[in-house]
Amino acid sequence: MKLFWVKVIPWNKKAVTAALEAGADAVMVEDQYTEKVRELGLVKIVSNQGDLIPEKDVFLVEISSKEDEKRALELSKKGIVVVDAKDWKIIPLENLVAQSDNIVAVVRNKEEAEAAIGVLEKGTLGVLLDSQDPATIKEVGATVKRKPQKLHLVEADILEIKPAGMGYRCCIDTTELMDIGEGMLVGDKSDFLFLVHSESIENPYVSPRPFRVNAGGVHAYTLCPNNKTKYLCEIASGDTVLVVDKEGKAREAVVGRNKTEVRPLLLVKARYQDKTGTLILQNAETIRLTNPNGEPVSVVKIKKGDKVLVYCTEAGRHFGVQVKEKIKEL
Repeated sequence: MKLFWVKVIPWNKKAVTAALEAGADAVMVEDQYTEKVRELGLVKIVSNQGDLIPEKDVFLVEISSKEDEKRALELSKKGIVVVDAKDWKIIPLENLVAQSDNIVAVVRNKEEAEAAIGVLEKGTLGVLLDSQDPATIKEVGATVKRKPQKLHLVEADILEIKPAGMGYRCCIDTTELMDIGEGMLVGDKSDFLFLVHSESIENPYVSPRPFRVNAGGVHAYTLCPNNKTKYLCEIASGDTVLVVDKEGKAREAVVGRNKTEVRPLLLVKARYQDKTGTLILQNAETIRLTNPNGEPVSVVKIKKGDKVLVYCTEAGRHFGVQVKEKIKEL
């Protein structure tokens, strides 16, 4: 998810309160107001007495020339760079975003925020809103926090499905309610992730659990924000995962619980072009993958030749971060 910071200089208690209510990740204030922010709520503070110290953790650069761009890029190697241009042009922002993932853009309204987080599709790391109007703060916060990431899902052919004995699997219970066509991307290999459907389906065995994805074996990867992966067994209450729909639109969801239990398992193997991938899931009627129409398909009914939605990337992860090196996962 993109960072949403709010600049409250000069001090304005109502603006800070609005920022907290809008889910701001940080508030920038003058040093003498650092403790006042802490009294109002739990949020990171950008100040010399705060959590993020200017010119140490965060660098502010006004962009008015090519030299300013170069300086911003150099500083971005050290930390987050907040860039400001009174008369924003998209091209300078594109230049910065193309070369760095540490750029936060100063914006003053919803339109500027949308442009910043959408530039070159990947967008800036986030925005610093320079406005003390509570309505604008809440509007921009909703825009930044709810803008969905778009992933390119493809159709894979099922090659094989077979029992895989007994083992531990993870049910990920989130604080979101998922609809038909939504779930999580999970796979035995980090470069081949299946869209495992949420338990949002009516069935004769158990009531729907639209907050839950019975995601797979404890060893499996799931895609998380910022293109990182985690093993299912590592996910804990308070962590953030990605909920993805049939179109590839992804949104963040906070985890409330990870239920790990021994259950009968099965292995699903599929192929997309020259890539193959597998996923070990619980062997039960209520566990579903997702077909190209966005419809949930029970794993006990899937057969060789069926098509399911998957997400394929370049292989190679180091502590969940994608790296370019020769890694072969079987």
